[in-house]
Amino acid sequence: MFCRQCEQTAKGTGCTQQGVCGKTHETATLQDLLIFSLKGIAVLGLLAREKGIKDKETDIFLQEGLFTTVTNVNFDPEKIAGRIYAAYKIMEKLKKAVGPIPADAPEPVHWQPADSINGLIAQGLEVGLLSDSSPNEDIRSLREIMLFGMKGMAAYADHAAILGRTDEEVSAFFYQGLSALVDPKLTAGDYVSLVMEFGKINLKCMEILDKAHNDTFGTPVPTKVPLGVKKGPAIIVSGHDLLDLKQLLEQTEGTGINIYTHSEMLPAHSYPELKKHQHLAGHFGTAWQNQQKEFDGIPAVVLMTTNCIQKPRESYSGKIYTTGLVQYPGEGHIEAVNGKKDFKVLIELAKKLGGFTEDKIEKEITVGFGHKTVLSLADKIVGAVKDKKIRHFFLIGGCDGAKPGRNYYTEFAQKVPKDCIILTLACGKFRFNRLDFGTIGDFPRLLDCGQCNDAYSAIQIASALAVAFNCSVNDLPLSLVLSWYEQKAVCILLTLLSLGIKNIRLGPTLPAFITPKVLQVLVDKFNIKPITTPDQDLKEILG
Repeated sequence: MFCRQCEQTAKGTGCTQQGVCGKTHETATLQDLLIFSLKGIAVLGLLAREKGIKDKETDIFLQEGLFTTVTNVNFDPEKIAGRIYAAYKIMEKLKKAVGPIPADAPEPVHWQPADSINGLIAQGLEVGLLSDSSPNEDIRSLREIMLFGMKGMAAYADHAAILGRTDEEVSAFFYQGLSALVDPKLTAGDYVSLVMEFGKINLKCMEILDKAHNDTFGTPVPTKVPLGVKKGPAIIVSGHDLLDLKQLLEQTEGTGINIYTHSEMLPAHSYPELKKHQHLAGHFGTAWQNQQKEFDGIPAVVLMTTNCIQKPRESYSGKIYTTGLVQYPGEGHIEAVNGKKDFKVLIELAKKLGGFTEDKIEKEITVGFGHKTVLSLADKIVGAVKDKKIRHFFLIGGCDGAKPGRNYYTEFAQKVPKDCIILTLACGKFRFNRLDFGTIGDFPRLLDCGQCNDAYSAIQIASALAVAFNCSVNDLPLSLVLSWYEQKAVCILLTLLSLGIKNIRLGPTLPAFITPKVLQVLVDKFNIKPITTPDQDLKEILG
């Protein structure tokens, strides 16, 4: 195996024996083969689309296939193998629809799967990242940037599709982008242009997801959330999928079971259609990378939705269930039937376990500062800036992780002057969201904009402020200090760059898949820079 798609990749270069995430050599190799097969679907699908042949099920399959390979999603070799065989069937169907295949069609179009998992693994070893035949390392780097960005967008597209929202332009790009990865005629300049085009498409994808969330669950409103637990049976929901939480809340109504959010599910408390359930009792724990310690021996059930699962410890194995695309071998999985999920097995187990024996509430924090809430205060914010009550805005957020160096974000937030506002989103905020930052006039100094899925809110806030101040986003008193871990962070970064946003600070380390020449392009064009120390970076930003 060779995998370098996440920030914690071994030695900062690539995992070769086993993933730092816990992914085995077998699983990683099968995921490489799945990506290879998706490229074949994309090439054939592009030919079919040129003939006016479109298929929504194939569109969804591409998105789900890409999302399946995102870090910390699917660790089950048998399930991945099943997707590979399904991909081949789709390819055969497309071949019949397309007719004669061009003689110069790339290798994935002609591939046939082996008839066993071991055979698939052998095939996967031949098609991983290191098999890229391009002699140009910068082109390989740009292809990886494109691939990892599309994996992130696939996550957002999948969330939107679950809520019944799809978009032809977004769907079409998956075919275009994956096909480009096996096009030997494209130059480095072609890939740079394609990456920038992708960033704009991802913005549209995030907009669709934002609208789907607001239409389905209501517009987020500022809401105080208890941190801790109450006495009684409990189910803890982690991941990102709000519809899973909604169905679970409806099915546990009146059962005496308390429902808690964990990690990126924290913003769920701000949605009216979710917060109306009184047994949505609070938030348990912190970010995804602490789950093995936080779930250790708990008398509760855990439901993992979408990504961010780690290998369960023995003390809670059998009490953790997965649903959607996230899966772990040996743990229970809840499948959807006609879009509905039956959580009866979790409910019965939660009652049997008994739950927490006493109330333990640490404090309350406030969430729910999405773009609609913040922009409703735009006049007051602009006035506070002009009156010099607010000096600067900092967006400090992104993915969290366990690798050393991430305490930078805690220290940075603590050192931000008291006349500055901090916007935050994604699980990186758990480094500092329990701290008391106080207020500036009518505004809390810390404004939680939501999940990583809600990066669209931060972009909308910045864009609206630029309009209000009659300037570009780059001229605003706004600095972006971002942490990254996996592929959703990659696609958000590409969207920011496609909008021309400059001076982004990124850490804790730069991606292993970006070559020095590609990095130099980003530095020259966008002045993107690695984080240094909180004191040095603050001094440079604030002068």
